[in-house]
Amino acid sequence: MSEPHASPAPGVSTELVVLLDATASALSGVDRRQDGRGVTWSIGGQPIAMVEGTMASFRIGREIGAAARNTPDASASALGPDWVALQPESLDDHARDRAVAWFAAAHRRAGRG
Repeated sequence: MSEPHASPAPGVSTELVVLLDATASALSGVDRRQDGRGVTWSIGGQPIAMVEGTMASFRIGREIGAAARNTPDASASALGPDWVALQPESLDDHARDRAVAWFAAAHRRAGRG
């Protein structure tokens, strides 16, 4: 993940993408793909996180996801029960902390599979 990336697709929250790119660069085995809908990070072809528009989604598992959905700006994801969506009005310190923690949780979970 050391090579520079293209700018996010129109409508994608640049702040979220930059934050998750930095998080991914500190972890091993993370691939990044960008298309017209947004940015997806994956491990071994399995998506672990996505940003589309102002929403980030993380594949953190059912148990962690159930608890995560009870935090501010979080909700169920249309991607399935293993996913949680985060759509903060602003990327304050609390939203940043959740995004980084959930990305790391998704990375750990993918490593167990």
